[in-house]
Amino acid sequence: MAKFSGVDYYNTESLLTTEEKLVRDTVRDFVSDEVVPIIEKHYREGTFPIHLVKRMAELGILGPTLPAQYGCAELNNVSYGLIMQELERGDSSIRSFASVQSGLVMYPIFTFGSDAQKDYWLPRLAKGEAIGCFGLTEPDFGSNPGGMITRAERKGDKYVINGAKMWITNGTIADVAVVWAKLDGEIKGFLVEKGTPGFSAPEMKGKHSLRASVTSELVFQDCEVSADNILPKSGGLKSPLMCLDQARYGIAWGAIGSAMATYDAALNYAKSRIQFGKPIASFQLTQDKLVFMLSEITKGQLLNIQLGRLKDQGKHKFTQVSMAKRNNVHFALEIARVARTILGANGILDEYPVMRHMANLESVYTYEGTHDIHTLIIGSDITGVQAYY
Repeated sequence: MAKFSGVDYYNTESLLTTEEKLVRDTVRDFVSDEVVPIIEKHYREGTFPIHLVKRMAELGILGPTLPAQYGCAELNNVSYGLIMQELERGDSSIRSFASVQSGLVMYPIFTFGSDAQKDYWLPRLAKGEAIGCFGLTEPDFGSNPGGMITRAERKGDKYVINGAKMWITNGTIADVAVVWAKLDGEIKGFLVEKGTPGFSAPEMKGKHSLRASVTSELVFQDCEVSADNILPKSGGLKSPLMCLDQARYGIAWGAIGSAMATYDAALNYAKSRIQFGKPIASFQLTQDKLVFMLSEITKGQLLNIQLGRLKDQGKHKFTQVSMAKRNNVHFALEIARVARTILGANGILDEYPVMRHMANLESVYTYEGTHDIHTLIIGSDITGVQAYY
């Protein structure tokens, strides 16, 4: 199979450093050689290719922006974004795993954890020796996480947690869950280890999207954790939202990777599919579709690079992350749908990646903040008027 050469109409390559290009190319080759050949089988069977976790760890993909003292690559945010882009070019499930491990587990432990928690967990998570998950969303509270009903109560030298979380990536396979619960009315983070009495994580089945990803419930029934398991620097809704800012940033890049995959499939198909005696790429309507796809990919690439540079300078706003996530996922989904029309009936076959990406993006469109919620986040920022309720 030919190597993926990328999609870069505006020479965004020239905006990257040598290290950033090396990181991207390393992950690009990994995805081409080890993800793409197996992912359709896992998607069809509804299984996560867990053997890839060690390979991702070896490549420095897990927690790549965190300090080297914890075994992490200490890369910049543009490099991290490029990693997410290439992983999602393979499949949203692979990017989701790495995104959760890095942005929603390692980041909160690093940011809100004690030195002992960081020293114990971060090296294990970076090496893929431990897997983590992030428990915020609840059965009745998604877009309004502040309404959570999961509670923690201090009892002596322990905390007792009761409640449930839903739509949790990696939950069933996780060794540790970063769980958000209200303690005396304030949202705090807790580390709940697999096997803790009163804690279970049943896998959710029957998905038509993200089928190669493990999605779970987290259930807490008088679940006791040590007082040492609270994230001491966490406090208020701001803490989990800071984590989501990290994850949404990765999604903005990942969506462009998905769009690159479906555009590339459609372009190659259009040039080789013969109808009425000539390739369908020669027809005006097909060219219009391809130009639309490429234009939106290019805009998304430029949006991501500037956002990454702002993030590396410590100058980005969370509302800018919302704009990138909202825009890029929306157009990645539109690009997948247009690609399907170019492939015609062949577009529904798993011989091509288009329908798989389209189905995955239906989930990405609504997780880590729905399209509508990100609209209101940006709207509130530019008008000064809160429109959530």
